[in-house]
Amino acid sequence: MDRFKIKSEYKPAGDQPEAIKALVEGVGKCLKKQTLFGATGTGKTFTVANVIEKVGKPTLVIAHNKTLAAQLAQEYKEFFPDNVVHYFVSYYDYYQPEAYMPITDTYIEKEAMINEEIDRLRHASTQALLTRRDVIIVASVSCIYGLGSPEEYEKVNIKLSEGDKLSRQDLIKKLISVYFTRTNSDVKPGQFRAVGNSVEVMPTGEKILIRVDFDGEKISHISKIDSVSRKITEDGLKAAFIFPAKHFVTNKDEQKRAIESIKLELDERVKVLKKEGKDLEAERLRRRTTHDISLIREVGYCNGIENYARHFSGKAAGEPPETLLSYFPHTADGTPDFLTVIDESHVTIPQLRGMYAGDASRKKTLVDYGFRLPSAKDNRPLQFPEFEERVNQCIYTSATPGDFEREHSEKIVEQIIRPTGLVDPVVVVKPISETKGKNRSQVYDFIDEAENVVKGGGRVIATTLTKKMAEDLAEYLKEKGVKAEYLHSEIKTIDRIDILTNFRKGKFDCLVGVNLLREGLDLPEVEFIGILDADKEGFLRSDTSLIQTIGRAARNAAGRVVLYADRTTGSIERAIAETNRRREKQIAYNTKHGITPKTIIKKIHDITEHMRSDHDKAVAELVRIDTDSKVSPAKLIKQKEIQMNAAVKMLDFESAAILRDEIKALEAKGKKVVKKKK
Repeated sequence: MDRFKIKSEYKPAGDQPEAIKALVEGVGKCLKKQTLFGATGTGKTFTVANVIEKVGKPTLVIAHNKTLAAQLAQEYKEFFPDNVVHYFVSYYDYYQPEAYMPITDTYIEKEAMINEEIDRLRHASTQALLTRRDVIIVASVSCIYGLGSPEEYEKVNIKLSEGDKLSRQDLIKKLISVYFTRTNSDVKPGQFRAVGNSVEVMPTGEKILIRVDFDGEKISHISKIDSVSRKITEDGLKAAFIFPAKHFVTNKDEQKRAIESIKLELDERVKVLKKEGKDLEAERLRRRTTHDISLIREVGYCNGIENYARHFSGKAAGEPPETLLSYFPHTADGTPDFLTVIDESHVTIPQLRGMYAGDASRKKTLVDYGFRLPSAKDNRPLQFPEFEERVNQCIYTSATPGDFEREHSEKIVEQIIRPTGLVDPVVVVKPISETKGKNRSQVYDFIDEAENVVKGGGRVIATTLTKKMAEDLAEYLKEKGVKAEYLHSEIKTIDRIDILTNFRKGKFDCLVGVNLLREGLDLPEVEFIGILDADKEGFLRSDTSLIQTIGRAARNAAGRVVLYADRTTGSIERAIAETNRRREKQIAYNTKHGITPKTIIKKIHDITEHMRSDHDKAVAELVRIDTDSKVSPAKLIKQKEIQMNAAVKMLDFESAAILRDEIKALEAKGKKVVKKKK
């Protein structure tokens, strides 16, 4: 059996050894819920990696957004280079769910743009879970949404062995039956092409080609080929597995059964609608469903087939759907045999708990007005109790555990000590406005504090309550001579990274933001944080939010935070008390071990530099194609594809997106060159 093995220059230190021991013991005692209560900068991910290594079970890590999931996946890949780490998030670049608004009689058709690379990674995740145990899947909350049955997915996989009695035509038929499509050009995931006595297939979970050579009615040779360079990576394979190109898959007999079941439900529902006097809705439902049935019968698929999932799976009405959790291993008695880690649980758990209600409300309207059969309601995310039943043993990790974790955890393990010796920042409360000979306000005081810090080479952060306030404050600071920029959710991803990189480099000194300056932001250059309007109780000024924001200054030895408030709220009291408790514990540890805290020195990686570099090169290449007939667009495209695939492997999707756009531009230019030659 494959085992997890960490490869890292670091060894557990500070509170980490005790935390690892306690969590592993908890798993061994079959505790279902444990919490790793770890302060910012204490290395919670490294602690969890050590737990995974010692427990040795397949692991699901759930994060509350795609960016954090990608960051975690990369960290786990670095810790476990010889094991399997996959990334499982929603495969939509853009998604507009199907909906109906009765008040305005507006029907919104489902619109989606599928990201093929993420779809490939989703397939890689499910295939890995079905074939080995040393697997870590880092997922967003999309892991609780419906996915095809793992039994059917595994049942219809195609096993190819050297010497098998199978003709070229038979393999083509098999591939088409599991939703692969034929092409005569470059093969993409989920496609195949026939070349002479060979068939080349690109599985959905990989970026390689499986080449199957035939000698009459049998397989004579199997090899793996790099799809871009065409180099043979593995030759003379004895066997190869090809999984279906779609997760929702079923065989012909079950397809017929599903169609009959859909027809039966349609007849019953039409009768109900007509009895209620809804003739328009009844006719609408009959037409839409009959059209879908025709497509399913003829091509095995239709747009929105997931709404008929219950009929294909044979599940009863109201029964939970199959999800990614179904693909993880279970013991003989059906007990989940894997570990679940919920990262930033104070944010992720509320997300998991809220997904079902929103989906159910939208589906109810579609059903009531004849756009969908009632069975569409069963294509849904798991309800939270259903989720809990399917994960068995959980470890929640957070610097600020919520009430749920505190109330339900059978063990809470603290990890407060930072191996670096860094102490939580000093926190001071100052009035929002006061009179000292002249009218003063929180903004003027912040400017004074910022100027003092900037003179010493440090950086400062200000947090506001709204985007407009962030923009206005940044503009005002500039007028007063402070180099400032704002950051909020309306700024594009690449620009956001650009702003943060320039901030770390010192191209400006003050960053003004709202809620983005909390979980996951690593800025060791920040010495001072001003939290404006700290006494305005609410989500952005809760004790959880305040502690998370204060933690942004915990990576600098000179870290200091000012809460601007005219009154001390309960949230402020709790945040300061927790910060001081952590300070005292770290200071005592440092004194005992003779540690002098030092600011973290972290290399500044500017991923936008190589994006722009590649973009500039692409522009230069387009110019060369226009002026030099000897330059081959096809060759440049191949080079770009190699770079794009490498970026995807590193989970650097921003770079991959830039390269993808450049490839499209090169392809368009290549077509123009061909026309000119003609």
